[in-house]
Amino acid sequence: MSDKTSWKTRHRSFYYELAEEPADPDLDPATTALLVIDVQNYNMQRPAPETLSGRDKAHYDAWTPFFDRMHGTVIPNIAELLKLFRAKGIECLFARIACQTEDGRDRSLSQKKPGFNNLLLPKTTWISQFVDELAPEGDEIVVVKTTDSALTGTNLRLMLHNIGIKTVICAGIYTDQCVSSTVRSLADESFDVVVLEDCCAAATDALHEHELEVINMIYCNVMTLADLKALMNLQG
Repeated sequence: MSDKTSWKTRHRSFYYELAEEPADPDLDPATTALLVIDVQNYNMQRPAPETLSGRDKAHYDAWTPFFDRMHGTVIPNIAELLKLFRAKGIECLFARIACQTEDGRDRSLSQKKPGFNNLLLPKTTWISQFVDELAPEGDEIVVVKTTDSALTGTNLRLMLHNIGIKTVICAGIYTDQCVSSTVRSLADESFDVVVLEDCCAAATDALHEHELEVINMIYCNVMTLADLKALMNLQG
């Protein structure tokens, strides 16, 4: 029976039920980078609940577990990881959704369609910036994208190559959208990828857990922050 407490056996899809346990990823600090994805002011804002009623209030309540997870787990964990990596001189990079134009005419089609992903986030506005707790520092690289994948619409692949990065550790939101799209792109470009399950979130826990199962082992290794700290011998 598999040890479900181990990252090597958790989040296995049907495809990998009989697969051998994966080897430990190569986490050499000189060739490893952290990529923080889309934890921006726009997706951490909420309306005042007293102004809502009916379906709007029900929808607000349905999102509450996501915000609880972000404030209680995801943002503090990413902040801890940034502190640890910065102290060790390990590369930290950021990807955020933002358009170059004020009217958003340069956005990809997915960000122009009506619905949840209809986003108008000019690059200089406050709402398009990272939340204060996870703000980039110094000359840390930030790429601006109008796509889900941080590679598709930017020169991030080239910069990672130029820096000498082989392994990318991914954190951020949403697990089943921009995180997943970025992970798949990185894997297709032959980077080793680690996704930290307690440094990510989707709109619901069900979507989060399902996507981790989909991408694990084929596109990345899924593990916790504690797992990573143990593998890299990182001390807080």
